[in-house]
Amino acid sequence: MLRVRHLARLAALTLLLATPFAAPLAQEEAGEPRLASLDWTLAETLVALGHPPVALGQVAAYHAWVGEPALPESVIDLGLRSQPNLERLAALAPERILISPMFANLTPRLERIAPVSELTLYAPGEATWPQLLALTRELAGRVEDPAAGEALIEASEARLAELRERLPETGEPLLIVQFMDARHVRVFGANGLYQAVLERLGLENAWTRPTNAWGFSLASLEELAAIEARLVVVEPYPRGVEARLADSGLWQHQPSVAADRVITLAPVWSFGALPSATRFAELLVGALEAQP
Repeated sequence: MLRVRHLARLAALTLLLATPFAAPLAQEEAGEPRLASLDWTLAETLVALGHPPVALGQVAAYHAWVGEPALPESVIDLGLRSQPNLERLAALAPERILISPMFANLTPRLERIAPVSELTLYAPGEATWPQLLALTRELAGRVEDPAAGEALIEASEARLAELRERLPETGEPLLIVQFMDARHVRVFGANGLYQAVLERLGLENAWTRPTNAWGFSLASLEELAAIEARLVVVEPYPRGVEARLADSGLWQHQPSVAADRVITLAPVWSFGALPSATRFAELLVGALEAQP
């Protein structure tokens, strides 16, 4: 019986991951831990596991930056992640609050409401993909559903293998950026989510310079001009930047822009876990198929 349930869960997760805009699995099982979180990476993983948090910081911004998997409407918005509404959180009476190191300074206040667990991802000097798997398993343990964690891992890895087989033949390296303003971008490279996905897909990243703990460097548009690669822009754009780029000679002379070969992807949480990894792979492979 357990084997049947595991296979059914795996099939459902595979369907979810194969359709980036599909509604997430929702499981309201009696007696499961009531978890709140301030961190979007933890939240997206909990949703993909079928055990969404009862509350999260900045719900609207989650949908703008993370995109999928969507949060159930039942998830309560706690306000700013850095300054959550503690009264609202206390009223919800969560059994545990999950945070990342970014919000560690809030621990003393949060501990007055419920026990706090700090979960780390993107530890320096460690390979990214194994960290994603470890986080998935840890969260599955937190919701007392380890089978869901294994099913999510299996479905994610199977989907990336399928997407790799779909890739058109190309030896062209990619340069993956996200705009900070009209003249500066984050460029994603080693130690980050996007790099881990490129490796799983067998694609080359043109950015080989050192990156920070989150896998990106800050660069100007001038620095990108000399790099022979195809630009991949991950949305969202900061307000007003698209309009300024349309009038920017520097941007218009970028090789990919001049050749009308820029790939623009919908938002993907660059600091995410397996759900964001699969979403990025889906969007990237789809774009390369559409305009090889």
